[in-house]
Parts: sequence; structure tokens; C-alpha cells
Amino acid sequence: MNLEKVREAAERVARSEGLEVVDVEWKIGKQRFLRVYIDKVPPRKPAAAIAGEEAPSPYPKISHADCERVSQQLSVILDVEELIPGPGYTLEISSPGMDRALTKAADFERFTGRLAKILTAEPIGDAKFFEGRLRGLAEGNVRMELKGKDARIVEIPLGAIRKANLVVEF
Repeated sequence: MNLEKVREAAERVARSEGLEVVDVEWKIGKQRFLRVYIDKVPPRKPAAAIAGEEAPSPYPKISHADCERVSQQLSVILDVEELIPGPGYTLEISSPGMDRALTKAADFERFTGRLAKILTAEPIGDAKFFEGRLRGLAEGNVRMELKGKDARIVEIPLGAIRKANLVVEF
């Protein structure tokens, strides 16, 4: 199966609904399982956005109806274009959740001001794990404001990030 073609089909459907594809997963175990994470397209920010601006809402904005529309349309495309070979699979359309993964450069800009955790493949300075407020992107580096006794702004190269997620705040 070509996961990139499946992603392209999912993106066509999502765009037609004013949504974006966050991630696509294909898992094979007792069942074959395709999960597509969707989200609302973020509103455009003014070019002169202030670093201390209010962060986007931490609450999911995807409705059950959004998931249902994408599921119905994508299911037809997957079958008609025969993008998933062989019999039987489960298709699930979901929101990325409040602790969503940050996978693209645009995610780090979009969620500026939000609390996040970042794990790097190799140490940056003396650490591989960082938790703090996202402060955007600068020249391919994620800017993060760390708190605590060692409060400071760190810059983490995008290419060094192994995993990054938002942290749920109440």
C-alpha cells in the first residue's frame, strides 16, 4: 500500500471540508487499520504577531459531523481508486486530541504560547527533554521558553526533534 497516495486522497477530502490532515497511520495486527487525524484549518495570523499573544484554544474544534463527512467521502475514494489492496480494513477519522503531536514547522508557529514537551534524538546542550512555552520558529529552530530555576529561551533545531506534543492545560 502506498501511504502517500492515501494521505493525498485524505488531504483532498479534508481541504474540500475546510479541514487539514494532521497525520495518517496504517497499522496491521489482528485487523488492518487506517487512522486519519484531522483538524480545523488555523486562521491566518497577522504578520506582526506579538510573542506574548494569547494561544489558540486548547479544546478540540473537530466535531463528530466533521469526522463523519470525511470518513464517508474518503471511504469512497479509497475503494474507487483501490488505494488499499486486499479485503477488509477499518477506517477511523479522529481529531488529534488536546495533547496533539507537533509534526510540522507550521505547528510550532500555530501553537505559539502553548505549553509543550519536546524530546530530541541527541542532547541539545545538556538535555534531550524540554518542557516549556512555545515561542515560535526562527531560522529552522523551535524557540521554547523554559521555566523553573533554569528559566531561559532555548532554540531546538527542527531536525533534532524526535517527538513533540502539546501539554494539556486546565
